[in-house]
Amino acid sequence: MRLQLCILLLSVLLGANAQVADTLNRIEWQGQMVGWMHYNKDNPYPVYLGGRFIPQANYTVDLSLDSRLDFEASANMVGDVGLQIPDSSDWNGNVSPYRIWGRYSTDQLEVRLGLQKINFGSATLLRPLMWFDQVDPRDPLQLTDGVWGGLMRYYFMNNTNVWVWVLYGSDNVKGWEYMRSNQSIPEFGGRIQAPVPLGEVALSYHHRVADSRHLNGEVAEWDKIPENRLGFDARFDKVVGFWFEGAWVNMNKDMGELTNQVNLNIGLDYTFGIGNGLSIIAEHLVTSYDKKAFAFNDAINITACSLNYPIGMFDNVNTIVFYSWADSKWYNFINWSKQYDAIVLNMMAYWNPDDYNMPLQGNAENLFGGKGIQLMLVYNF
Repeated sequence: MRLQLCILLLSVLLGANAQVADTLNRIEWQGQMVGWMHYNKDNPYPVYLGGRFIPQANYTVDLSLDSRLDFEASANMVGDVGLQIPDSSDWNGNVSPYRIWGRYSTDQLEVRLGLQKINFGSATLLRPLMWFDQVDPRDPLQLTDGVWGGLMRYYFMNNTNVWVWVLYGSDNVKGWEYMRSNQSIPEFGGRIQAPVPLGEVALSYHHRVADSRHLNGEVAEWDKIPENRLGFDARFDKVVGFWFEGAWVNMNKDMGELTNQVNLNIGLDYTFGIGNGLSIIAEHLVTSYDKKAFAFNDAINITACSLNYPIGMFDNVNTIVFYSWADSKWYNFINWSKQYDAIVLNMMAYWNPDDYNMPLQGNAENLFGGKGIQLMLVYNF
């Protein structure tokens, strides 16, 4: 079904070329090319060279003054090679759809169907509501796999908005998940976000049926485990920006210590009037897995801080530090970004423990254990 949807939307995009002359219709081509070099002497392959190409096509049909149809199709073509000079090498490559969706929208309504990115919440570095994406705050490209499904958002005149979504069952884990979804059963949920004095608050819910059989006996094996998630977040601005974000995930079967998961985050941000403006984000996360909800028997505490400083018009320095209280370990990252019109050069360095063990990003790679550097050249066209 996903392949058929992919072909259908691509056919619409390709067939749109014949209608470009129509002033109500327009097609745009854009994309991103990325090349990088990664060095870490402690990795099995100390040197990694890689490249990524993300071509993207957007087609828009204006139906009236306040309604339109638009489509987006993009692919993720990536390849890299790990080098242990002069002994061996490890080649990898993959081509996959990145975004393929169609959308109907008005001034107050949006309905989107296909492979898309769905994310929300107030937190930035340690996100309890990272339910459907795996964005790493250290990634300058902010890339993440999408999810297949439908999303409807309605915006009321007082800025209250309501989200409703239905997702196609996926065999890949998303966000904080540690087990796959049952592919034969759709997932669904919703969110309501409303303005309040000095900010906004929101309540989110999601239901899916999980499948633990792929974990090879690490937990009880079930093909159908009903799972319910409840999330709450609030953000306020008064001198400083501050927020709270929390999520409770409950398995409707006895999964031992993994039956309940609770993630709680508090954070703040502020820009100091130093030089060109020094921006700081600080967050603290408490996460716990327990047989009984909210027991916090073996809670894990993580603190994160991000500093961002623009140097002139084209240079920017960003550093992100995580501290794990359980093992008293620091995880450090810094990125110097330099802009040249459509080209961006990122010069990154990290200094982390060799036994990389950060339970916050589902796609964190072992490449970032120890100390290393990475150069990344990005061309946006």
